[in-house]
Amino acid sequence: MDLSLFYFSSSAGDGGSYSLLLDGAKFADAEGLSAVWTPERHFHRFGGMFPNSAVTSAAVAAVTERVSVRAGSVIAPLHHPLRVVEDWSVVDNLSGGRAGVAFASGWNSQDFLLKPDAYTDRRNIVVETADEVRALWRGKPAAGADGLGNQIEVEPFPRPVQGDLPIWLTSGGSPETFAAAGRGGYGVLTHLIGQDMSALAAKIELYRAELAKSSAPQRNEHVTVMLHTFLGEDREQIKDIVREPFSAYLRDSVDLLAKAAELAGGPSLEALSEQDRAGIVDFAFERYFRTSALFGTLEDALEICDQLADIGVDEVACLVDFGVPADLVRESFSHLGDLNKILQS
Repeated sequence: MDLSLFYFSSSAGDGGSYSLLLDGAKFADAEGLSAVWTPERHFHRFGGMFPNSAVTSAAVAAVTERVSVRAGSVIAPLHHPLRVVEDWSVVDNLSGGRAGVAFASGWNSQDFLLKPDAYTDRRNIVVETADEVRALWRGKPAAGADGLGNQIEVEPFPRPVQGDLPIWLTSGGSPETFAAAGRGGYGVLTHLIGQDMSALAAKIELYRAELAKSSAPQRNEHVTVMLHTFLGEDREQIKDIVREPFSAYLRDSVDLLAKAAELAGGPSLEALSEQDRAGIVDFAFERYFRTSALFGTLEDALEICDQLADIGVDEVACLVDFGVPADLVRESFSHLGDLNKILQS
C-alpha cells in the first residue's frame, strides 16, 4: 500500500502553514512517500489557503525530485478544460512528469459564485471535463469560436511531459461516482467521512466491476482514501493533542454543511443549539479517533491500513494540517516515515 501526504485546511493567511506544506513535501520526497496532494477551496477559512491547487503544486514540484504532485481536487465545473490542461502541463514540466489530478463536482453552492450556471449540472460536468482533459492532454486540438466568432482549433501549451495524465474522480461516498470512475478508467479519491469500511468495500467492488468492463483509452486503477493523521508513541497523549484542533476542524465542517443545508431550504444555522453542535462534534471525534483516522500509535495506524488494504484500497493519503501546531506535525513525520517503510516492505 502507498502512503502520501494530503493538505486541506490550513488557516487562511498563516504563511507558516505554507512552510508546513513545503516541509512536508521535502519529507515525503526524501522518505519515499508516493505523493503530495493539495486541494481547491474557496471563500471560507476552512481550507482558505488553497484556492488553486496548480499554484501550490507548482511550489511542491519546485522543492521535490521524486514524489508525485497531485490535485485533490480540482472543482471541474469551475474551469474550462483547456485552462486545466495549460495549468497542469506547467506543473508536469516543473516536476519532470509527476503531475496527477483528481476532479470533483463541488458541493458548496457559494463556490459557484465563480461560475453560477454550472452548479445544477455539476455532476455531469465533472465526468465531461475529465474526459476532455484526458483527450487534450494526449494532443487532441480544441475547437470553438474565438472573440470574433470565427471557428478555430487550438493546441494547449506547454506540451506535458507525461503522455497520459493520471486522473481520479473524487467521491464523498456516492456509488454513482465510483461507477462512473470505473467506466471512465479513472482512479477514485474518497474518505471515511459518512461511510464505514463495509460501505466503502461495496463501492470499491462496484468500481472494480465497472473498471473490468471499461474500454477507456487510459486506465488509472487506483483507489486512494484520505484519512486525518497524527501519530506518536502514546495513544492517550495523541488523543489529548488532537482533540481540540480536530474538534475545531469538525466544527468548521458543521458550519459549512449547515450553511449548505440552509441555502438548499433546510434548517438554518440558528436551528442548531450550541449543545446540539457540541454533541455532534463530540460524537464525531470519538468515532473518527477509533475507526476513521490514523490517530494514535504506529500499531493503531497499521491496523487501519491493513483493513483498508483488505477491501482493495491502494493508497492512504494522510491529511496532516487539521490544526495541530506545525512543529508537532513536523515531529510526527518520523512516525509516518516508519509506517511507510513497513507498508512498502
